[in-house]
Amino acid sequence: MLRSKKIKVGNKYIDAFSIKLSSKNLIVLRGSKGYVCCGYLNLTAAEKFNDVAVKIVKVSTIEEAVGAKVYALSRAAKKLGIHKGQKVKDVFEIIV
Repeated sequence: MLRSKKIKVGNKYIDAFSIKLSSKNLIVLRGSKGYVCCGYLNLTAAEKFNDVAVKIVKVSTIEEAVGAKVYALSRAAKKLGIHKGQKVKDVFEIIV
C-alpha cells in the first residue's frame, strides 16, 4: 500500500511517501535538493551517487518521520550544513 502527501515548507513542498513492505514501511521525504529516508536507506549507494541523503530510524509513519532527528547522513548532506541529531523539520528548510 502506498500513501503520499505534500508537506508545505514556506512556499514550497516536500513530497512524503510511505510504502508498506512486508512487516515494515519504507518512508521517504523528498525535496528538490535531497531526501530523508528511514532505515531502508543504503548510505553507501547514496554516497556513490553523491546524493544529499539523510537517514532516520525507528519510524513507521510519515508523521513520525517528520518528528525524527538525523541518525546518519551523506557527505553531500554535510556540505549543505545538515548534521547528525538535527531535527528533520530543520532539514526540510535545506532540501526543499
